[in-house]
Amino acid sequence: MELSQGQVAFPGDVALETGRAWTLWLTAVERRMGAQFTRREARWHAGAYLRGLLSPVERKNGWQIAAINGETTPYGGQQLLGRAQWDADALRDDVRPYGLEHLGASQAVLVMDETGCLKKGQHAAGEARQESGTAGRVDTCQLGVFLPYASPRGQVLLERELSLPQEWTNDAARCQGAGIPAERPFATKPQLAQQRRQRACDAGLPAAWVVGERVYGEHRSLRLWWEAQGHAHVLAVSGKA
Repeated sequence: MELSQGQVAFPGDVALETGRAWTLWLTAVERRMGAQFTRREARWHAGAYLRGLLSPVERKNGWQIAAINGETTPYGGQQLLGRAQWDADALRDDVRPYGLEHLGASQAVLVMDETGCLKKGQHAAGEARQESGTAGRVDTCQLGVFLPYASPRGQVLLERELSLPQEWTNDAARCQGAGIPAERPFATKPQLAQQRRQRACDAGLPAAWVVGERVYGEHRSLRLWWEAQGHAHVLAVSGKA
């Protein structure tokens, strides 16, 4: 399927009214995103990448995302993700209110958890041999701490942070080569969650339960902070906590 710029692809069994509503929702999100991209081409590719991720395409690699948006190569998307200048944190701040506005609910759950991305090289930022829940073993991977928010209306990712092992934060040259700021210090996963949860709550987080596994539940200052905020929370702990 080839599309001109601005068109949106839908599965064949989607009703016309559903398609129209989808177009309106997507346009509203793209307008919020647009302020972070000064060049028209970058704005279009940002919207196209989002449409590709939300499309019914089974495998969402660069070539397939390009194809569903009517492009013959993924080079435009690769330029956006790898070389174009834009602020990911500012973009998150622009679109997060939209997500909470539509998905916020009193029975929602904020999850503190990490996930891994398996790697086989040596140059991906934060890549190291470490415990990976994704693989179920110690393996070479990147780890990120995430704060997803789930409600009966849907799910949205509020915060994220790459977890850097000390072998990275102790090697300034390696960090520079991977584009990691020199001032980035080592922080444990609970410390990263603690840093990011403050931003999420400052953004006007609707009432929610907070859940987390043992690595977060055993971090005393993190537990005390949630208690002080009045958020109901369920955090796993061991007999040592």
